[in-house]
Amino acid sequence: MIELKSVQEIDRMAVTGQFVGELLAELSGVAAVGVNLMEIEHHARRRIAERGAESCYWDYAPSFGRGPFRNVLCLSVNDAVLHGLPHDYVLRDGDLLSIDMAVGIDGWVADSAVSVVVGTPDPADLRLIEATEVALAAAITAAQPGGRLGDVCAAIGDVAASYGYGVNAEFGGHGIGRTMHEDPHVANAGRAGRGMRLDPGLTIAIEPWFCQSTNKIRYDEDGWTIRSADGSRTAHSEHTVAITPSGPRVLTGRPPTS
Repeated sequence: MIELKSVQEIDRMAVTGQFVGELLAELSGVAAVGVNLMEIEHHARRRIAERGAESCYWDYAPSFGRGPFRNVLCLSVNDAVLHGLPHDYVLRDGDLLSIDMAVGIDGWVADSAVSVVVGTPDPADLRLIEATEVALAAAITAAQPGGRLGDVCAAIGDVAASYGYGVNAEFGGHGIGRTMHEDPHVANAGRAGRGMRLDPGLTIAIEPWFCQSTNKIRYDEDGWTIRSADGSRTAHSEHTVAITPSGPRVLTGRPPTS
């Protein structure tokens, strides 16, 4: 069931989204060569507690995964792309880190992700991150009232193809609002003009993620961390977006970095 949100409810989601965006920008700055992933995780826990927010990840126990998730971030390094389980790992020069988080404030949720390179970047990694960001921007532009969900999905797939990356259809974006995962599923590929109509009040998390040289994935023994099947680098970008009568509204915008 899809619940369309009122203008006031979207404004409340935007309060959560602002916090998510600001914290993601802060965490991107915390991530550096020599920093342990658990330092980033605990930094986020402190900020979330200080704000009086609630992590949507803590105790999350979907059909995949192994037991409840007991962290507030997904931290995925290099060939890991989704659901990376924070663990005792010290970031090295050139590591590609994806940071994904979702929290609720006063009953309204926002979800966002960003990928960064710590230390000396490899141009191929920067290109991969760029592709996810361009795909996200294209999908947001396509999320117009009266359009179709397939317009959003096709925009992501078209960008992936233009960069020469394949698309995995097993995981994608999703509806969001009172809970982290709501209908509809937002695939990272599709056909323009198809699918449900994008009515004002629809709120979705759009999250393109690509692997450099495969569209297949594998799971770590932890039951959570998803990696490229061939060990190639990966990247992930995400925003929570509301469909409004005047166009898409990004609810998880991040402050510009200096």
